[in-house]
Amino acid sequence: MALLTRDTQDKVINLLVSEGLANPTLVQEVVDEVAKSRQPLIAALVSKGVITNRMVSHATANVLGVQYIELENVIIDQDVLLNLPQEISERSMAVALGEANGYLVVAMVDVTNVQSTDYLSTLTGKPVRAVMSSEEGIRNVLSQYRADFSNVDKAVAASNQEELQQQQVSEDVKTIVQDSPISKALTTILEFAVKSKASDIHIEPLEEMLVIRCRIDGVLRRVMELPKSVEPALVSRIKILANLKIDEHRIPQDGQFAVLVADKEVDLRIAIAPVVWGEQVVIRILDKTGTPLEVEQMGMTGHALQMVLDGISKPNGMILTSGPTGSGKSTTLYALIKKIKDEKINIVTLEDPVEYKMDGVNQTQVNVDAGLTFASGLRSILRQDPDVVMVGEIRDGETAQLAVQAALTGHLVFSTLHTNSAAGILPRLLDMGIEPFLLASTLNTVIGQRLVRRVSEKNTTYQASEIEAHEINEVVGSLLPQKQEDVAKVSEDLGYPGLPVFSKEGKYVLTQGVEDVDTPGGFKGRAGLYETITVDEEIQKLLVAQATSADIMKVAKAKGTVTMRQDGMLKALSGITTVGEVNRVASDIA
Repeated sequence: MALLTRDTQDKVINLLVSEGLANPTLVQEVVDEVAKSRQPLIAALVSKGVITNRMVSHATANVLGVQYIELENVIIDQDVLLNLPQEISERSMAVALGEANGYLVVAMVDVTNVQSTDYLSTLTGKPVRAVMSSEEGIRNVLSQYRADFSNVDKAVAASNQEELQQQQVSEDVKTIVQDSPISKALTTILEFAVKSKASDIHIEPLEEMLVIRCRIDGVLRRVMELPKSVEPALVSRIKILANLKIDEHRIPQDGQFAVLVADKEVDLRIAIAPVVWGEQVVIRILDKTGTPLEVEQMGMTGHALQMVLDGISKPNGMILTSGPTGSGKSTTLYALIKKIKDEKINIVTLEDPVEYKMDGVNQTQVNVDAGLTFASGLRSILRQDPDVVMVGEIRDGETAQLAVQAALTGHLVFSTLHTNSAAGILPRLLDMGIEPFLLASTLNTVIGQRLVRRVSEKNTTYQASEIEAHEINEVVGSLLPQKQEDVAKVSEDLGYPGLPVFSKEGKYVLTQGVEDVDTPGGFKGRAGLYETITVDEEIQKLLVAQATSADIMKVAKAKGTVTMRQDGMLKALSGITTVGEVNRVASDIA
């Protein structure tokens, strides 16, 4: 926010009031309050929600007679951005917008800072014309800087093991030392991954090079190649940060550490394994600030959402989620825990690792080396007077037995399993040795899930091909409205806005994203595909009879369960994802 004189502040506030953008009564209340506390008036008005930063910036530009540019939804070309180095832009809260009439046009939060403008002019060697934008707009443009890998090869060539081992590492959050070449290389890789919202970084040694790949929106992308000579130093640096043995190259090692990347604390889980050409490193990124812990925002809707809400409203029983690795099972559990969290109940969790730290929840980290396994930890938890228990994963029969016993003795239990579908949970538990009658009396709700990539905001529509239309009709034709007058009701009942009428001719309009550097394949972000089964009396009878998962799913579908593939096709029709993406992750689901 610009540093304004008292006179300018008054003019800004008067303009906002006169234009009807600020309530004069609320403004006066804050003015009276500020007079006692001596807070900055405009900052107090923003913090109270009377006005916004965007309104202040726009009004300030008007008062000062400078141009205002809205940048919150603007994409700036990389070549233009790089007129100013990223560190300078972030420090000055100023971004380059391009050249006009011999001037470099720079958007700033504080156009009154003449020293900053002069510095930018000297730095770039060009006269600068400052325009004003809001802090939100500037931050949107700052987030568009991409990692610059151009100097990494030169930097890492100067590195050596001795320098690497001399670097100091703090015990908690380890900030990578900036003046080390290898640290610069690792920082660059991590910054790119965090800004790209990658879930994993793969550092893979080949015969003649080191390949870096990032898993972005569930799909691996090669982002850079490094000289083979870099491998020992880079892997050793990661081992030092994760407190692993740097001289051990024969067996796999696991560790974890935290770093500050782009002013955010990011937890990293490290898995190192010997491969033919060296040591492969996989870094799992746990960015606790980037995931909305709301099941509705994650893509759960309609009948599935209602069944889950009914399941977690019960005082005891089990809520289980299933899906392959990386399908968002743990995130779903956290979102459900968040929904029921209350100071009146004691929620205790046992996790490996603790991915999101939540206030009001007693979270325990599994430590196998110290003897704290899921089974032994669960025994301890049940002596801590819990109302709700979350077990990160049911991996064996002992843990399954303890979870069932906890549900039988009046606790609400949340956990995950690795199965391909919701119905697959039931025979999996039977296979672990759980008696069918115990399952029937303890299970509330089972959830199957996968993740698909979302179509990016920059997108176009097109008419479905004959093959796509045939798939849509085959998978969800029976669910779609049969007449135009049924559209609103069916869309509301199912929870998908604006569904089309069932079409034998296949005249469906689908959405596809526009591909660019920041949206590979036209996708940005991910959404969940869900199927949910409520274990009612009829399903309980099937469990006792040890019915197959196919029989259980058949009954569940008759009661309104939408399968993951159906959920995906309905989301494709709603413009959230594509038919091809649904087939990529859920083609095995009927």
